[in-house]
Amino acid sequence: MELLEERIRKDGVVKEGNVLKVDNFLNHQMDIELFREMAQQWKEDFSDCSINKILTIEASGIAIAAIVGAVFGVPVLFAKKSKSLNIDGSVYCAKVESFTHKNVSDVIVSKKYIGPEDHVLIIDDFMANGKAVKGLIEICEMAGATVEGVGIAVEKGFQGGGDALRERGIRVDSLAIVESMDAETGEITFRA
Repeated sequence: MELLEERIRKDGVVKEGNVLKVDNFLNHQMDIELFREMAQQWKEDFSDCSINKILTIEASGIAIAAIVGAVFGVPVLFAKKSKSLNIDGSVYCAKVESFTHKNVSDVIVSKKYIGPEDHVLIIDDFMANGKAVKGLIEICEMAGATVEGVGIAVEKGFQGGGDALRERGIRVDSLAIVESMDAETGEITFRA
């Protein structure tokens, strides 16, 4: 998506350790008009699917997923990173390793909100190694839900997560795939 790539070139900051900061428009301060454009793109790209639920993981994916849910006209469900008192009953649980936070979390979704009748589009802001998405796919599989595809705002293609999912036959639609980044020069190149 050219609009997103231009925004990353303009406002993204490359940091040491393969970190791309886009917090001034994507995952801290949010550009809702950009999110709406992204959601419209996914709506078009997945128009051949009967999606009835959007699934994401807390926290940065929630805002994007909410806009996607509004555009698709379907509910949005997010996997929580810890069990809280307001989740009653049984849950599906998967372990997810975070590239950014360098930790492993149990993520949970209440069994009340996902099941075999669901056709799910997984949405997230970033994908590096693909572990968060794999955890969400695992939850869908436990629930008997159908994963129609995965929508990622920014994929770090050089870290292989998206390609590994594609090799498994998972439909991954990343709106911007970063092929390389250089912390010294700030240069970012995108996959064609």
